[in-house]
Amino acid sequence: MQNLTPEKDPTEALRASFRRHASGVSVITLVDADKKPIGFTATSMTSLGANPPLASFNVSQGSSTYPSLAVGKYVGIHTLGAGTVNLAQRMAADHTQRFVYDDWHEGPYGVPVFPAATSILIAKIRDIHSIENNAVVIVDIIEGLSGTEDEALLYYQRSYMKPGEKL
Repeated sequence: MQNLTPEKDPTEALRASFRRHASGVSVITLVDADKKPIGFTATSMTSLGANPPLASFNVSQGSSTYPSLAVGKYVGIHTLGAGTVNLAQRMAADHTQRFVYDDWHEGPYGVPVFPAATSILIAKIRDIHSIENNAVVIVDIIEGLSGTEDEALLYYQRSYMKPGEKL
């Protein structure tokens, strides 16, 4: 039987727990008020259900993208595979360098689209729930674009990885 180590500090408990929980990796894109592309890497994207088709993701209200999300209408949710780890890293780094390459184009509703994604959901922002310094964004899925299948890209132990052997 494995011993569990108690953690009394709730912040450290949360961090330790989520370091041990692998997450899928997505890139969220939209345009700002000047119609310039913006976006970020998210590991919090999840389906809320298929009837109606809803999804959600979380974002810090202090992020460079949040002001545009707060007044935006449409987003692109890109699921990433192991072959797009460089895109995940770039979209998590300096916000001024996220769209410097010509590996994207304008998609439906003006949303920036990265064709290298394994899939892209085009969604309309339904609601944003502010919680402390963060926000939960709920979106209605409008349409989807299917790309090439790839091994999953996961975020685990503060690193990107692909799954090893199936269990």
